Amino acid sequence: MLLVAESSSRCWEPASSRPNILLLMGDQHRGDCVGADGNSVIRTPNLDRLAKEGVWFRRAYSSTPTCTPARAALLTGQNPWNHGMLGYAKVAERYPFEIWRAMNDAGYFTQAIGKLHYHPQRNYHGFQAALIDESGRVESPGFVSDYRQWFKKQAPDKDPDVTGIGFNDYRAREYALPEELHPTRWTGDRAVEFLRDYKRPEPFLLKVSFARPHSPYDPPKRFTDMYREQDMPAPHVGDWAARYAPLGAKDDFNRWHGDVGLAETRRSRRGYFGAVSFIDEQIGRIITELKARDLLEKTLILYIADHGEMTGDHHLWRKSYAYEASARIPMMIRWPESLKVMADRGEFLSQPVEIRDIAPTLLDAAGAKVPESVEGSSLLDLLRGKASGWREFIDLEHDFCYAAENHWNALTDGRWKYIYHAFDGREQLFDLGSDPGETRDLAPSSAHASTLKDWRRRMVEHLAERGEKWVKDGKLVPRPQRILHSPNYPGI
Repeated sequence: MLLVAESSSRCWEPASSRPNILLLMGDQHRGDCVGADGNSVIRTPNLDRLAKEGVWFRRAYSSTPTCTPARAALLTGQNPWNHGMLGYAKVAERYPFEIWRAMNDAGYFTQAIGKLHYHPQRNYHGFQAALIDESGRVESPGFVSDYRQWFKKQAPDKDPDVTGIGFNDYRAREYALPEELHPTRWTGDRAVEFLRDYKRPEPFLLKVSFARPHSPYDPPKRFTDMYREQDMPAPHVGDWAARYAPLGAKDDFNRWHGDVGLAETRRSRRGYFGAVSFIDEQIGRIITELKARDLLEKTLILYIADHGEMTGDHHLWRKSYAYEASARIPMMIRWPESLKVMADRGEFLSQPVEIRDIAPTLLDAAGAKVPESVEGSSLLDLLRGKASGWREFIDLEHDFCYAAENHWNALTDGRWKYIYHAFDGREQLFDLGSDPGETRDLAPSSAHASTLKDWRRRMVEHLAERGEKWVKDGKLVPRPQRILHSPNYPGI
C-alpha cells in the first residue's frame, strides 16, 4: 500500500530545499539501445530528452552484469569483491551500509515500485514502502507480488503468462492481453499515482524499476508495429565467436548461445526494441506528472539499468558476459538548477562509471555524508567539473553462469577492454574506439603485445589482494572451480 496522503492537490510545496530524487531503472537494457547513444532505429524520445536536458555517460557499466549482483552494487555502493557477490546469487539479507536506509536517515521518504529482486522477497532493505513486480518469480514461501495480486483482481479469469514465452526466452511475441494489464504499464501507472498523490513534508526518493526489457519480449502490438524486422541492426559477430554458434537442442528457447539465423535474431530484436519503447512511454508519463505537480525542476532524475542483453551478438543471448552488449548500460542524469553544477546540458561524458556510483550520488544530492565503505564516487562531482582523480578504468567480473567456461574478469577504460577467461586462462583484448562491436580480438596480435601486457599487469594488480587462488608469483591463475562469494559477503 502506498504511504501517501489522500489529497491530490497540485499546489503542494516540499518543506525541504533538497531535491526530490527519481531513480528510473530498466532490467537488461543494453547501453546502445537508446537514441541518445546514436541508435538511429530505436525510438526513445523521453530518454533522449532526459539526456538532452542532462548528461549521458557514454561509458557506464555493470561490473557483475546479472540482476542480483548489480542490485547489490546499487544497494551498497561497493565493488563485487567488497559486497561479496562475484556472480549470480541471492542478495544478502542485510549489509552494514544500505543506501535506502541511509536516505531515510537523511530525511527522505523512500518508495520502491517495480522489481527489487531481494531476498526474502518482502525484504525492502530500508524502503519505507514498496509495490513489487517480480515477473512471476516466487523465491519466498507464499510470496505473491503486488502486480500479480492486482492482476488477479483486475482480470480474475485471465492468465498473466498467456503470451506463452519464457522468462529467459529469446523469442518475441505481441502481448496477448490488453496493454493496461502489462507489467510495464502497471509500473508506470503506480509511479504516476505516487507522484499525483504525494503530500508528505519530506522530499521523496522514488525508485521505479521496470521488469522489462528483460525477456519475455512481449510488448503490445502498437510497439512492435513501430519497427520493421528488416530495419533491425544485424548482430555483431566477432572473428573469435565461432565457438558460440552451435545451437544445441533446437527446442531450447532459453539458450545462452547459438546462431538462430539472421531472421530470427531480427525478430527477437524487434520485440526487444518494442519493449524499450514501451518503457520509454511510461517514463514520459512520469515526467508529465512531475511537470503537472511543478516538481520537474525540484527533482534529480537518473536512469540506469542493472545490465545489458546480448540479443544475438557473437551468437550469445541473455547476460553475464564481459562484452559491451551485456556489461555496458544506459546511464543519464538530469538535475534541477538548485544543484548548481557546471556541466552543459546535453553533454556526453566519457569517464568510466558504474552502478556503485549511484549510492554516493544520491547521498551527495541529499547533502548527506558518504561513509568510507562506499567505494563509488558521486556523479555530481563530474557535473561540477571535478574530473581530476576519477578512476582510470572500471573492473568487471562474473563467476560461472550457464557454463563453467563463462567465468571471467575484465578491465576497461572505455577505449580498451581486457578480458581474462578464468576457466582456462584465455585472454581477449579489444580496441573499443575503433571496434565498438568487439569483432576483432587483438590479444593474438604481435602488434598489440605491449598493450596486452600493460592491461594484464593492471589485472594482476587489481586481483593480487585476493590471494594465491587469483594471483601467484605475479601471474594470473586459472580458476576452473567457481568462487561465487568473496569473504566479504555477509554471513561468510
